[in-house]
Order: sequence, then structure tokens, then C-alpha cells
Amino acid sequence: MATQGKVITCKAAVAWEPNKPLSVEDVDVAPPQAGEVRIKILYSALCHTDAYTWSGKDPEGLFPCILGHEAAGIVESVGEGVTSVQPGDHVIPCYQAECGDCKFCKSGKTNLCGKVRSATGVGVMLSDRKSRFSVNGKPIYHFMGTSTFSQYTVVHDVSVAKIDPNAPLDKVCLLGCGVPTGLGAVWNTAKVEAGSIVAVFGLGTVGLAVAEGAKAAGASRIIGIDIDRNKFERAKNFGVTEFINPKEHEKPIQQVIADLTDGGVDYSFECIGNVSVMRAALECCHKGWGTSVIVGVAASGQEISTRPFQLVTGRVWKGTAFGGFKSRSQVPWLVDKYMKKEIKVDEYITHSLNLAEINKAFDLLHEGGCLRCVLALHV
Repeated sequence: MATQGKVITCKAAVAWEPNKPLSVEDVDVAPPQAGEVRIKILYSALCHTDAYTWSGKDPEGLFPCILGHEAAGIVESVGEGVTSVQPGDHVIPCYQAECGDCKFCKSGKTNLCGKVRSATGVGVMLSDRKSRFSVNGKPIYHFMGTSTFSQYTVVHDVSVAKIDPNAPLDKVCLLGCGVPTGLGAVWNTAKVEAGSIVAVFGLGTVGLAVAEGAKAAGASRIIGIDIDRNKFERAKNFGVTEFINPKEHEKPIQQVIADLTDGGVDYSFECIGNVSVMRAALECCHKGWGTSVIVGVAASGQEISTRPFQLVTGRVWKGTAFGGFKSRSQVPWLVDKYMKKEIKVDEYITHSLNLAEINKAFDLLHEGGCLRCVLALHV
């Protein structure tokens, strides 16, 4: 492409400071250096993690920055030594890297990767500890190693999943975060068996993906818990069989669930990020074998608590990141499953806007009716 090796000036949504409207403006995107890939982002969805950092509550949040981490696009150019992708490849940038060589990748026990975390955690690239974004010469921080609210972005090659070129990018962009997180929490982290009773706390995108994963695993009952009764009708389409609104009960929700399930559920999933709900999710599990998975990200400084006896008597508390999926090797597999109609993706998309409307999209994200809003970046 004619742009290879040159700075590209394009539109991006810049978060100049916490809680102030994002500013869509011209940003200079430098060429990729060794081990880096420059991607033309075509579609990016909004996730609550973007809103969390934008709110100023994220201790790793740096400003000014370009947010966004659930996207899909086409490789524009690659830096020196990059062999895993080439210009023209259709890709999903992944905030969870996979290098295959670090202690984490070689352990066979986790999907976490340590190779670029020291850089992505502080908003820069690994090779020179600098940003590839600037506005009038002022550096703009990267976010989660992805920064997809920009028409072009630069990411590390270990954070790029090459996918089927026939997959619709305006749909499969969702496979960069929320949907795999929910499915994988069930399939990889909890390993839910057929016949299990499952409780899902929080019926947003991730919670519905948990329900879908549990249904696919053969769960006999999938109990959805949410304080918004309007979410139940939609949740049925994703596999939820029963609905409980904690506000409609006097007893603690864990007691309500235990009474309904002859002592508790086999598996529970907290998909909100609320530490008191995390406790309830653990304590609604069945004595002797119940497992609770923390999926939601709590605010900085929050701590979880329960009585040790809950664990002594056989309950297990676990957490998951990106649903335990290894990004570069398994996101393409998820795309293939979607193409075979084995997993839902389209059903999570409730709104479609363009980059100029990004602030409206953030407003929608906080309304109960919105699951995922997909932004078209080049419209």
C-alpha cells in the first residue's frame, strides 16, 4: 500500500481527560516498528471496560488516550520481523496477547501472556516505550494494547488474530472481548457439565454469553439474576430458563437461590464487577462442589470477602480473563464457529452508529436496552 512506512493522519476519538466527552479529531499514526502491525480498523464495539477507564476509576487509566478494544479490521502494514500476518489480512486485535514463548504461554495452565504487558499496561509500545499516536506532536497513550477508536491503530504482532476473510467484520468485532469472555468462563474456566444448574448474575452482554455457553454445555437450569426485569424476555433467547430480581425478595439472594435449587447451584458466574454480588454468587453455590467464577471487573481497591467455612466446605472461587481463551490461536476458531452458526454474535448487536457519534454510543451503553453498539469507523 502507498501508505507503508509513512505517518497516516486519520480520525480518532481522543479521551483528553476523564469523564469529558471524547473528541473526534485528526491523529497522526506512526508506521509500525519491529514486531508491530498497523491495522485499518473498520468496526469497533463499545464495552463497559472502555467506560470504566474513561470514568477515571481505573488505576491504570492514562490520559490523553485512545480507548477501544473490541474491533476488527485489515492489516495496512507490518514492521520488521513480522511473519504471522501480512498487509490485506483480516484481523481482530486482542488485548490479551499470545506470544507462545513466555513463562505463561509455555505453562499450559493459563491464557495470560507476559510478553508485552509491561508496555500495554502503561500505554506504550514495547520496542521503544513510546506511543505511535500523536496530535500536533503531543503523544497520545495507547489503551489495552489495542486503541480501536481510531481509523488506524498500531498493535504488537502477538496481539493480532488472523481470521477468515469471509467473516463480516461488523459482526465478528464482538469476538475481541465480551462474547468470548462469557462463553469461555463456562467452557474453559468452569467446565460446566451437562445437567448442571447454573446461576448468572448480571444479564448484559457477558452474562448472556455465559447463559449461551451454559445452554450449549447442556445445563439443565440457567437462572438469570438482574435488578432490571425488562432483561428477562431477551435473556430467554440466550438460554436463561428462570429469572430472579433480588429487589423482589426480602431474603438475601444467595438464600433465595439455595431454596430454589435444593441447597445451591453447581456453578455461578458474577458478570457485573460488584464485590457484594461476588460474595452472593459464591454463597449460592452448593456445598461440597459448587464453583463460582468471577468474570466482572471490580473497581480499583475493592476487596472480596466471605467466611472461610464457605471454602472449607467445598466451594471453589475462581476468576477468568478473556474466558480463558488463547487469543491468536482460538479467536479464529470462534470466528469459524460463528460462520457455522454454532455461536450467536449478531444477536448481541442492538445499535449501530459511526465514529462521530461515539459519545451518543457511550450514553446508550449505560441504558438497559443496549447490549453492544458497533461503530463504523470509515463512514
